[in-house]
Amino acid sequence: MNTRPDTPLLDRVKIPADLKQIEDRDMNQLASELRAEMVDAVSITGGHLGAGLGVVELTLAIHKVFDTPEDRLIFDVGHQCYPHKILTGRRDRIRTLRQEDGLSGFTKRDESEYDPFGAAHSSTSISAGLGMAVAAQIKDRPRNVIAVIGDGAMSAGMAYEALNNAGALDARLIVILNDNDMSIAPPTGAMSAYLARLASGRTYMGFREFGKKLTGYLGKAVDRAITRAVEHARGYVTGGTLFEELGFYHIGPIDGHNFEHLLPVLRNVRDNAQGPVLIHVVTQKGKGYAPAEAASDKYHGVSKFDVITGAQSKAKANAPSYTKVFAEALIREADEDDRIVGVTAAMPSGTGLDLFKDAHPGRCFDVGIAEQHAVTFAAGLATEGMKPFAAIYSTFLQRAYDQVVHDVAIQKLPVRFPIDRAGFVGADGPTHAGSFDVTYLATLPGFVVMAAADEAELKHMVRTAAAYDEGPCSFRYPRGEGVGVELPERGSVLEIGKGRIVRQGGKIALLSLGTRLADCLLAAEDLDAAGLATTVADARFAKPLDTDLIVQLARHHEVLVTVEEGAIGGFGDHVLHFLAHQGLLENGLKVRPLVMPDVFMDQAKPEIMNSRAGLDRKGIVDTVFRALGESGKLTSTQA
Repeated sequence: MNTRPDTPLLDRVKIPADLKQIEDRDMNQLASELRAEMVDAVSITGGHLGAGLGVVELTLAIHKVFDTPEDRLIFDVGHQCYPHKILTGRRDRIRTLRQEDGLSGFTKRDESEYDPFGAAHSSTSISAGLGMAVAAQIKDRPRNVIAVIGDGAMSAGMAYEALNNAGALDARLIVILNDNDMSIAPPTGAMSAYLARLASGRTYMGFREFGKKLTGYLGKAVDRAITRAVEHARGYVTGGTLFEELGFYHIGPIDGHNFEHLLPVLRNVRDNAQGPVLIHVVTQKGKGYAPAEAASDKYHGVSKFDVITGAQSKAKANAPSYTKVFAEALIREADEDDRIVGVTAAMPSGTGLDLFKDAHPGRCFDVGIAEQHAVTFAAGLATEGMKPFAAIYSTFLQRAYDQVVHDVAIQKLPVRFPIDRAGFVGADGPTHAGSFDVTYLATLPGFVVMAAADEAELKHMVRTAAAYDEGPCSFRYPRGEGVGVELPERGSVLEIGKGRIVRQGGKIALLSLGTRLADCLLAAEDLDAAGLATTVADARFAKPLDTDLIVQLARHHEVLVTVEEGAIGGFGDHVLHFLAHQGLLENGLKVRPLVMPDVFMDQAKPEIMNSRAGLDRKGIVDTVFRALGESGKLTSTQA
């Protein structure tokens, strides 16, 4: 039985241009249908729910007023883009969202001409939009560029850098601040809407431009003084002084769920605005779906759920998640050492630091979407003898690389970097995969780089990091559940730069860094069955290398395969560099580094992604046979 919602108005909208045929009085009904369609789709696929529900009216209003894709529309982060995808010719595929061979969970340039800029990391929209607006100026092309940025993304310095530059360039850029946490100012009813329409109208904007030209004849100082006086006076009534100081014309706040407020303001801005404009729109996360309204944090990102009850499906856990193991291990270390502090960049629950904060509320700091600041803040803590753990996803730590180099590594400061989401992450695809951290950290002098093979090893590495004061260190671990090993009550301090032999063989050596160890052990069983005695080692450290272990493996085995869930240039390259300089590649040793492929791999289940990368059991076995020059396939019982 077809249980999809009834959507007669939405069925008439194949592309945004079709919205021109929808009467303004019917827009509320259309919004209800779009919201129902989105809820139904995400209940099947999982994904980001609350933010998209909050921008349904705003998305409809923008596409109705402006001429996309000729006018450029950029959604910051992309969490809020699902309604946009439904309206832009992708409705027939919306139930493939975040699935293998399906739609991306974020805006993506090669997916649609309506996605002018890919966005999955936050706070990029204003910078990208400004580039597009300046390009239109240079080409003398009358084009509107609209950047929709959530106020969470406004906590990042990049957004303010872009605002500052945009105000100075006086480009035709429309920034819509989607204030979905009510954290700046609420709209004040009819008067607020009236003032917004008035301020965005032709009369006021025209008078403002005329005044600017007139005072320009009197000199820059007089011009600036008069302009500021006028804008300050307006700011007392409508707010927005900060944005006016940055050079933007500020409008709002207005109700982002009221078409009678949205449509007139957007039309006025479209027809009358000359330079950069910021429209402050207040919305509610999860709008129109009661479970999401009641718990916006739990419905920001969801698994599959029941539309009627809102209950999310959860897979039965066979083992604790790596994130939870890390959090509990850090809490235990902090119980013993009051110098330990936790730092995160707007990801307390994603990194497990929400649990740490519950246990040690005075020693946990969420600095917002500001990874650069987070790293240097942690460096400052370290200079005063504290033991900061800067818990940041691999993909987000990339945004603070200069701070890692300059503010931490060069100064040899003991900042600890727990790196969550190492390797493939599944549904979030290439923008969130932890591909590069081993490569970009192990290249830094004095950096200790670890990778946990399982959840017990993770506990050891948390304690090791807490005990290590000689300089910076990192330890990486994936998203999801552990492998189910027995956990110690407390981790042990590992010897820096020392790995371990897990399984002893004779002809083949598999040297794993991180959680590919489990597949290496399975591959070893298959190789043993084929008559190839196999040693399996857990490197534990990408830097410093366990050179004694590597020499032992190189001298006593015919084939050495390094295995890591990271990009080329990482652990395997460090091993090859060492072997080459020791002359250990000159005696017939066959070395095969296995890494993530040199492509940005689209979303799929992590096990499928690892299989495609050749990093699973079968891929490791196949690599050994190719190195030996032997042909033949495993029997069905061995595969």
